[in-house]
This record gives sequence, structure tokens and C-alpha cells, in this order.
Amino acid sequence: MELLLRLFKYFNRRQLQAAAQKEKDRTPARGAVQNTLRANLEAIRSIFSHAPDLVIRSFAFHQTGSQAVLIYLNGLADKNSINNNVLYQLMFESEDIAGHGKRPSGTVKMPVLPVTLGHISTFTGFEHIELSILHGKSVLFIDGIPQAYAFDTQGWPQRAISDSQIEASLKGAHQGFIETSEMNVALIRRYISSRELKIKELSVGSRVASKVSIMYLEDVTHPELVAEMERRLTSLNVDCILNTGELAELIEDRPFSLLPQYITTERPDTAASQLLQGRLCVVVDRSSSVLIAPAGIAAFFQGIDDYSTRWPVATFMRLLRFFACMLAAFLPGIYIACISFNHEVIPLDLILSIGQFRAAVPFPPFIEALIMEITLEMLREAGVRLPAPVGQTVGIVGGIVIGQAAVQAGIVSNLMVVVVASTAVASFILPNFDMASAVRLIRFPVMILASLFGIVGIIAAFMVLIAHLITLTSLSQPFTVPIAPLRIGDWKDVFVRLPLWNMLKRPESVKSLQKIRMGMNRTGDEDQ
Repeated sequence: MELLLRLFKYFNRRQLQAAAQKEKDRTPARGAVQNTLRANLEAIRSIFSHAPDLVIRSFAFHQTGSQAVLIYLNGLADKNSINNNVLYQLMFESEDIAGHGKRPSGTVKMPVLPVTLGHISTFTGFEHIELSILHGKSVLFIDGIPQAYAFDTQGWPQRAISDSQIEASLKGAHQGFIETSEMNVALIRRYISSRELKIKELSVGSRVASKVSIMYLEDVTHPELVAEMERRLTSLNVDCILNTGELAELIEDRPFSLLPQYITTERPDTAASQLLQGRLCVVVDRSSSVLIAPAGIAAFFQGIDDYSTRWPVATFMRLLRFFACMLAAFLPGIYIACISFNHEVIPLDLILSIGQFRAAVPFPPFIEALIMEITLEMLREAGVRLPAPVGQTVGIVGGIVIGQAAVQAGIVSNLMVVVVASTAVASFILPNFDMASAVRLIRFPVMILASLFGIVGIIAAFMVLIAHLITLTSLSQPFTVPIAPLRIGDWKDVFVRLPLWNMLKRPESVKSLQKIRMGMNRTGDEDQ
């Protein structure tokens, strides 16, 4: 078997190498920018053949009288910015170039452009020029100049900044990330206005380059975490990265695990809070969520409202989430185990009542629970896919009508409807969508084990889950820290949320360079 597996991997690797070589052979060499405008235009037309949205604007460069062209893609570039800040200045204004000194004979004198935009890039290779045009920049060619100028005139359609749909907050900010990475970086910068906030920009994707930015605090985040994330991103060999979920799946430590190993958030205040704790953020262009690493299991039970409400209330909510997580994962299994195997744990009056309800149900408890759980998942999925008003109606009406009809038809018992409804409510309490989805799936193998072995099966499932959690890592860091390995100092913000003035240090679990994050803000007299 091992030999067959090695042979399969060998031939698969050979096929990938052959396909990569063919792809490389098909990709034409771009070459360098020429002195003549005609040669450069032919090169651009060959690169962007069959591209009707390519705009080539010819005009006379006012400063030298030479012919010039400005090239951009319609829809990706801001026409107002091009007309007001680029074309008008190039056609009607000139820059004083007297102070730029003499150049050696035989060299071309580069003009100083009177463009009022902030950043102008110069390129001599068509690879960079192609990427600039595809990213919404406008590129200028001047006859007799062997280089091109790229202007930041991006202006594609984008939606306004609004509240996050999946991370709603009662007392927090009502701003969420959008699909433009520059705006997302700016939103985080508004919360952390510090020169220590560093950004590493990378390009991921061989066919369509996606801009990926690693954000971290240089004096807080451990350099090993930044280096490890950069290594994983630069080693990717993919066509394109469309969203943060794809990227997380490609760089996570255990790809076959049900549990999320990175935190994804749509909230800039959550991203800023994690940065201040010593973690790093990965911003992907064209995605409305941001990746946070390394992730600990406690972070999936923390909400941004925990830090804007009174700490006893936040502690109660934190404990409620842990209880709801256990309920969502194990309650259907416990129901099946108690009804099928372990009747002795049920009080006599209750078991008589259950027997009365189940007398008309022809299915065993496992099939009964499976029918209701799958029906619930279908209702939830239908509610998400339909428009908001219709989806809400389908969720409520479908749940009530189908549940009541199933009981009257004798398919399920009343108690089963109560169990499934309680499980559904419990799963929706979890603040992180990825963790809530994983917990919903965990209940199915627990139900199977409970139907086979009763309470023993549930205990076995629980032990397997704990063993899996202990071995899980996120960005090579333990997933269950500070529970295992034990970090008592971090328990101030795990199961309970102590007062903020009591949490003087950053979490030890993220190996932050600066341990202290605040001083003593209260004296002993004020504590009483």
C-alpha cells in the first residue's frame, strides 16, 4: 500500500511539473520598454488583445512636444482623477526642469511630470506594467523615453462601509471591512495610530496576483510569528486567492480538522484588539474579512461587546457561551444515549412521560434525531440563501409548521423537537461563525457513537475531541493555550473576564515582546 501511494505521488508530481512547464512555455516573454512609442503600443496591444475595456488616450506631451499615450482599463480606473490630475497637467502644464543638472552625453533626459498625484512609479519591464494596468493604475508612455510611468488612479466600484452582518455588536463600533484592502488597512490604522504598526505587502497567485498584507506591531508581535506567516504565504503556488477562507485553508496547520485554526473577522476593532495583544493580521484584497493568527480556542468565545459592558455581565455571557457550546455538540447524543441505553439516569416520572410520547413514533431515537437535525440544517441554509425578509419568514414558519406537523404525524416526539430547538439556539450563541459551524457538525459523529454505545460512546467522543484539541496548532502555536499548556496568568480572560484594570499584561500564549500593556490605574483605596 505504501509503495502504491509513493508511486501515485511520483506520477502526480511528474504531471504537475509537466503542466507547469507547458504553462510556462505558453506564457509569452514580456520584454522591456522601448524608445519608440509605436513599439510600446504594439506590445501593449499584444498583451491586452481582445480587451475592449482597454483605453488608449493619445495626446501631445506639453513639456517636450512629444507624442504620448495614457493607458488604463475602463471601470477599474477613476476617470475624474485621470482627467483632473493627470491628463490636464500633461497636456497644458509643464514642470521647471532647469535645476535637474546636466546629464552625460548619450543618455536620455527623463522629464519631470507635472502630475499632482501623490505616488508615481516608473517601470522598464512590461511584466510590472501589465500588473499595474490590471490593478487599476493608468500607465503613461512618452515617445523617446525608455520607461513607463504608473499613476495611482484606481477607482473600481465598491460598497460603502457598513456594520458587519455576521458579527453584530450592541455597544461596539458599527463599521465593518469591505472588499478593498487599502480601506481595510486604513480602518485598522484608525484604531492603532502608531508608527510601530508595520505592513508587509506580498503578492500571491501565479495567474491573478492578489495583494496580501501582513499587519503587526513591531515592538509587540514576536518576529517568529511574522516570519512563519510570510514563509507560508510566499510558498503558495496557486492560480488566485479570491477570499480569506481560501487562504486560511491553504496555510492552516491541520487541513483535515473540523475546527477553524485562524480567526476571521469583519470588524476592524476586533482586528485592532488582537494586534494589541501580540497577534498578526492578514488582509486579503477583494475580501471583506481579515485573518488573525495565531488563534487560541478562548478567542472563539470572546466577543467585542465583552469589553464594553460591565465585567460581571461579560463573565456571565462568557460562561453561557461555553455551556452553549457543550450543549450544541452533545445534547442530541445525550438524548439518544438516555432513550436507547441508559434509561436508569432518567427520573421515573419523566421516562413514563417520554414513553407515552414515543409510543406513536416508529423510528429509533437515532433516526428520529437525524431527521430533525437534517431538517433544521436545511431550514437554516434556506434562510441564509433567501432574501432577508423571506429568509426570516421561512426560518420561523418552517420551524413551527414542520415541527408541529412532524409531531402530529408521529414521525418525531415532542421531546425531540425540544432537544433540537435547544441545540439550534445554543449553536447560534457562539460569536464566531466558523466555530459555530464546526460545533454543529461535531454533533453528528457524537450521535452515531451514542446510538452504538450509549453514554460510553459520548465519553469516548469527548475524549477524542479533547485529544484532538490538545494536538491542534495554529501557526505552529498550541491551539488550546492557555488551558493546555497551562498559563494561569492568561485565565483572567478565558472562562471569565476580570476587570480591565486587573489585566495588566498581554497574553503569555502569543509570546509578545512587550509583556506589560497598562500600568496600575487604580489604587488600593479605590478597589474597596
